[in-house]
Amino acid sequence: MAAPLLELRELAKSFGGARALRGVDFDLHAGEVHALLGENGAGKSTLIKIVTGAHHPDRGTIRIAGETVVHLTPATAHALGIACIYQQPALFPDLTVTENIALRLDSDPPVRRINWKARRERARGLLARIGADISPEAEVRALSMPEQQLVEIACALGAGARIVIMDEPTASLTQKEQELLFAVVRELRASGVGVIYISHRLEEIFALADRVTVLRDGESVGTNAVSEIDEAALIRMMVGREMTQIYPPGEASPGDLVLALRNLGCAASGVHGVTLDVRAGEVFGLAGLVGAGRTELARILFGLTPADCGEILLNGRPVAPRSPLDAVALGIAYVPEDRRRHGVVLELPIAHNMTMAIHRQVFRGAWLRFGAERLLALEFIRDLAVKCPGPEAPGSSLSGGNQQKVSLARWLATKPRFLILDEPTQGVDVGAKSEIHKIIRRLAKEGLAVLLISSDLPEVLGMSDRIGIMRGGTLTVVLPGNADAHAVMSAALGQKP
Repeated sequence: MAAPLLELRELAKSFGGARALRGVDFDLHAGEVHALLGENGAGKSTLIKIVTGAHHPDRGTIRIAGETVVHLTPATAHALGIACIYQQPALFPDLTVTENIALRLDSDPPVRRINWKARRERARGLLARIGADISPEAEVRALSMPEQQLVEIACALGAGARIVIMDEPTASLTQKEQELLFAVVRELRASGVGVIYISHRLEEIFALADRVTVLRDGESVGTNAVSEIDEAALIRMMVGREMTQIYPPGEASPGDLVLALRNLGCAASGVHGVTLDVRAGEVFGLAGLVGAGRTELARILFGLTPADCGEILLNGRPVAPRSPLDAVALGIAYVPEDRRRHGVVLELPIAHNMTMAIHRQVFRGAWLRFGAERLLALEFIRDLAVKCPGPEAPGSSLSGGNQQKVSLARWLATKPRFLILDEPTQGVDVGAKSEIHKIIRRLAKEGLAVLLISSDLPEVLGMSDRIGIMRGGTLTVVLPGNADAHAVMSAALGQKP
């Protein structure tokens, strides 16, 4: 039997006093998709950074195609045929596809005559190889996210990559875009490339992978053929416990009407004629296909794109938030979909992130009350079970699930009456997802009115007291919380019951 393309044995890595990896074993064969699973903080990112040469292990052995590599650097990894496709492609937006590919692949002297025709033909051939219908002359900023990922894959193939790492590649893709990416992954496997596939979406693992390795607390706890394991067993391996109740049941009865929308619309956002009610203690789920208008509605309510028709009633009083500052003053809070861009400032300490929305209350006048800020942050860290070194640690030190908790803490600090959660568990592992669900249920039990926007259908079904379906910029139907998946999808697709 041929040696594995990649073989890792007893890898260990520590950062200060924190051990990220504790003797991890992993291997990858040619023509294989090997999934890597684990909760946030399990060690996946550290392992990938070692494979790509960004980190050096404290101990352990790395073999590539049977040869031991003593000092792996990014340049060495590239030369050995290792490429990583990240969730956010690292391309130059103002350059063309041809220029981006040339920057990755060309190593000619700086003073030379450039054969642009040959470069374009090479780009066209690489894109055709993976079935990408993308013009080599197109500017990258004009491409969609999946198209940019395809350009990254074309770069990897052009560099002769034998080992391709895909880190959460479908996190921001639609269903149709995911299917295109899956086809490319299968084509890579058929051509003999080894693919390491990292995803929190278990359905993708069962659709694509040949084998799966699970990391927990920096250790490899098992490697199995996908055909020999089920979802429940994978979850047990990932979290080290049974997940018998992923979606906690609602305990509170809805109370007084908190938010009422009457024929609400905004021409610039494509939202029109939205009428709905949300009560205290209720989790109102908002479902719909990509582009249905769910996030656009949230932005209207938070004053980012103010309504130009209809009415918003908050506790029976007409309101018209024209900015986020207005919305916060009215008691409306919004945890946005993209936590890295709009939720957490990664360079700032956790305490600063948690108090950002109430900065004027914490730092009154000219006094910098860092002690008060720290106490408030410690309270939220304890209340939301944020796993972190302390309130002074930067946001970048946190896992995705804990970053989401910090983003939530920022808006809970404003003491809202109405909370909008847009994709609150996107890109977090099953353990953190369960913790966030429990927090949402507890907030509802305490009387908060919650609008939950999610593309995860099981989450909408498991967490909602009622479910509103948006299509074409308007709310088309409201279903009971015990509705089945078929009814929700039928409504989202515009099919009549």
